[in-house]
Amino acid sequence: MLATAGTFLGTAASYCCCMACRCAQKNIFARSARAGYCVLFTLAMVLAWVMRNYAKPLIEKIPWVMSHAAADDSKWFGQQGAYRISLGSFIFFALMSLIMTNIKYKSDWRNKYLQHGGWGIKFALWLLFLIIPFFIPGGLQWYGWVARFGSGLFLIVQMMILLDATGLLNDLWFSKSEENPKYMYLLLGVTAGCYIGTVAMAAVGFWIFKPSGGGSCTLNILLIVWSLLLTVGFSLMSVHPGATNGSLFPASVMSAYCMYLCLAALESEPRGECNGLENKAESASAMFFAMMLTLGAVIYSAFRAGSNTSTFFTTSEDGDEPTEKPLLEGAEAGTSAGLDGEDAKAPEIQKASRDDKEGRAMDEFTPVTYSYSFFHAVFALASMYMAMLMTSWGTGDGSALIDVSWASVWVKMGSQVVTALLYCWTLVAPIVFPDRDFS
Repeated sequence: MLATAGTFLGTAASYCCCMACRCAQKNIFARSARAGYCVLFTLAMVLAWVMRNYAKPLIEKIPWVMSHAAADDSKWFGQQGAYRISLGSFIFFALMSLIMTNIKYKSDWRNKYLQHGGWGIKFALWLLFLIIPFFIPGGLQWYGWVARFGSGLFLIVQMMILLDATGLLNDLWFSKSEENPKYMYLLLGVTAGCYIGTVAMAAVGFWIFKPSGGGSCTLNILLIVWSLLLTVGFSLMSVHPGATNGSLFPASVMSAYCMYLCLAALESEPRGECNGLENKAESASAMFFAMMLTLGAVIYSAFRAGSNTSTFFTTSEDGDEPTEKPLLEGAEAGTSAGLDGEDAKAPEIQKASRDDKEGRAMDEFTPVTYSYSFFHAVFALASMYMAMLMTSWGTGDGSALIDVSWASVWVKMGSQVVTALLYCWTLVAPIVFPDRDFS
């Protein structure tokens, strides 16, 4: 009787899941492929967190993995679980990136059946790729080294997107201020807000990461002072007469971002006497909140990176005019683009594309608005970054905390230095190469 009831409930649950997937495909994922892939990545990150904390009972039952186990260390089991989920997610998105290579027009069958359709098959393949790494014998320390390299690339992508977005916003608001002075007030307000926020973050850093007890926290003070010096340097360089494309708005945004990276690095410091957040971070609620912040940051970076390929390359039919669209083009036109990056059309064109078959057929031969291959490549790199966050950059330290280790501290500070160098290069490059167009 109980077995029959269990079978019935299992069948009903499977039917409900299938109907939910079919409904999601028709109503959500078909309209916005990015939302679907963000859901898959979110599920992968949640699974990686679960495996990071509770993988030991499962991995102990896998003999080809246990033969290389590092004694009875729960950190090793958690690291292996997170690595394997991350590897499966990386394989899925890397394969999608290869399949979606060189899609230029919506008439390409891959646009309809692979990028925006076939969600049932893609979900099954995604599950399969998450399971396959658990059949790989031995440890996956080699993947940890590969993931470190991929995570570094992801951080560089994130920095370049921020640089490009601040430049576009500065040009957009400044050009609109000639017609409407409110944009100039907005530009000045955001600039002042970023500078005030930078100083406030520095003050909070001195308060939270100050010496306590018998510990010496000189390193923390030096890192905060260094970040403040970057703020001064950015500001002076941006207003220098030689910096033809300099502006205080990008300088203020980059100053705030660099100070944020400094505080994020100090937050990852494992020394309890110099980290005022360590004891609070050990609570379950604080750990859950930290994971949600990490998840949101990674998804946001990958989501925006997929739509802003103009930062890295431009493509065209004849090699002269770019077909990739800037991140803010929809905002500049005074329209609102869809979640999937489709062009915001005039109302009459939208209506024709919905109601008229001929309009839909013509729409299929318009160029795609972002690089599908690059979008999936960013998610593949984000999958590697996910593994580094869950395992404290492969050190296995701090099993109760997320992203707490000296490796994480120096990776974030290294990211700050690279960000500063990239921004300084945007100011110096037009002077070093005056014959090139950096607009």
